[in-house]
Amino acid sequence: MIRSVTDRFLPLLVHPDPRRQRQAILVLLVTGGLSIGLMVGLLGPTIALALAAASLGAWLVLRSPLWGLLGIILVSTLLPFATMPFKIGFTPSFLDLAIFATFGVWALKYALAEETRFTASSIGGAVLLFLIIAAFTFAIGLQYSRPTSNNIRQFGEMVLSITLFFVVINVVRDRQQLLFLMRSLMAGGASAALLGIVFYVIPPAATVWILDHLARLGYPGGFGALRYVNDDPAGLMRAIGTSIDPNVFGGLLILVGVITLPQLFSKRPLFSRRWVALMLTLDTVALYLTISRGSMVGFVAGMAVIGALRYRKLLILGFIVAALVFVMPFTQSYVQHLIAGLAGQDRATQMRFGEYKDALTLISRYPVFGVGFTGVPEIDLYIGVSSLYLLMAEEMGLIGLGIFLITIVFFLNALLNALRLPVRDAEYDPIVLGILGAMAGLLVGGVFDHYLFNLTYPHMTALLWIVVGVGMKAVTLAEEAAQPQP
Repeated sequence: MIRSVTDRFLPLLVHPDPRRQRQAILVLLVTGGLSIGLMVGLLGPTIALALAAASLGAWLVLRSPLWGLLGIILVSTLLPFATMPFKIGFTPSFLDLAIFATFGVWALKYALAEETRFTASSIGGAVLLFLIIAAFTFAIGLQYSRPTSNNIRQFGEMVLSITLFFVVINVVRDRQQLLFLMRSLMAGGASAALLGIVFYVIPPAATVWILDHLARLGYPGGFGALRYVNDDPAGLMRAIGTSIDPNVFGGLLILVGVITLPQLFSKRPLFSRRWVALMLTLDTVALYLTISRGSMVGFVAGMAVIGALRYRKLLILGFIVAALVFVMPFTQSYVQHLIAGLAGQDRATQMRFGEYKDALTLISRYPVFGVGFTGVPEIDLYIGVSSLYLLMAEEMGLIGLGIFLITIVFFLNALLNALRLPVRDAEYDPIVLGILGAMAGLLVGGVFDHYLFNLTYPHMTALLWIVVGVGMKAVTLAEEAAQPQP
C-alpha cells in the first residue's frame, strides 16, 4: 500500500502542471513538518534528531556498505557512547546499529550472489588467528566467572570491530573509495577536536548543559562528567569532547592527527592545504588540552616516524615547538604535570605503577591464555590495567599478545615496503606514511593506556581496525600503481 501511494505521489513532484506540482510540494512539506513536530513533541528534540539521523544512516547503508563504514567512523569520532532510547534485551548504541547494519548489508550481498569475491590480504590470516584466540580465551574464562549479558554484548562488539578489517579490504575497491574513507577519518577527527575545544573554552556550566541534554542518549551528565588533573576541580581542567575520558580522547587525536600530518606536505593533499592546516591545528590544540601525557608522547612518536622517513624538517619543527612549550609562561603548569609523571611523583602515576605490578602478578600465574574477559579465578586478582599490552596479556595470555604483535609487525612491514616502491604516488604515499606514523603513535601510547583493547571503548577498536584495513588497501593500490602499464 505504501509503495502504491509513493508511486502515485512522486510523479506529482515533477508534474508539468505548475499548480499540481506546487500542491504536491505543499503536501510533502506539511506532512513532513507535522511528522517532525509529532516526534519532537513526543520524544524531545534530542531523541527526535537522533532517530532522524539513524533513519538517514540506515537508508544510506542499504545503498552500500561503504556508507556504513562512514557511519561507523562518524559515530566513533563524534558520538561514541550514544545509545538508542529503547531496549531489545540490551540498550543498543549508535555504534552497534552502524556495525550491525554494515555487516548485514555486506553479508547480504554474498547471500544474494551480488558479490562473490573475498579478499583476505597478506595479514588476513594473522587477523583471523587473533580473532580465534580471542574467542578461545573468552570461552576459557567462562570457568572463572559467569558472563553477564553486558559481557557478551561487549565481547561481540569487540569481535565485530576487529572483523571490520575484512569489510574494509573487500568493500573498498578503488582509489576514490579509499580517499573517501581517509577524508572521513580526517574530517570526523577534526570535528571531534573542535567539539573538545568548544567544551573546554565555554563556561563549565554550559558544557554540563550540553552533556545533560546528551544524557537522554546515554551520556553521563552533571558536573561529575567534567575531568580534572588528579580529579581536583581546583586544578587543571582536561578536554573530553564527546569521548568523556580525556585519555581516550587523546588516543583518538593521535590517530586522526598523525594521519592528517603528511597531508600538509603532500603534493596532492586530500583537502586544500588551508583545510588540512586547520584540521591539524584543531587536532593538536585539542590534544594539548586533554593533558594526556601518554597521548602526547604517542603523538610525538608518530610525528618523529614521519619526520625520520620523509620530512626531516618536521623533526626540527618538533624540537622548536617542544622548546617553546617548556619556556612559555602559560604552559608551565602543563610542563610541571609532565615532569611529575616522568618522575613518578604524582598520584596518577603511582596508581598506574601499582596496576602494572598487579597485572604482572596475574600474568605470571596465568601466562599462556590469560583469564578471559569475564572474571578472575582468585580473589586477590583483578582484570584492568592502564596498558594495552598488559591488559591483552591478562585477558588473552602471552599467546594472544604475541599474535597481536606479530599481526602489527606484518602490517608495519607492508607499509614500509609500500614506501620503498620505485614509483611514489602523490596520493598513496602520504596516506601510507600517515597510517604508519599513526600506528607507531598508538603503539607507543598503548604502553600508558588500554583504550585500543578495552571492552568499554569498542569505538576505538573499530577505528583501529578500519585504519589497518585502509592501510592494507592503500598498500595494494600503491603496488598496482607502481606496476608498469602494458
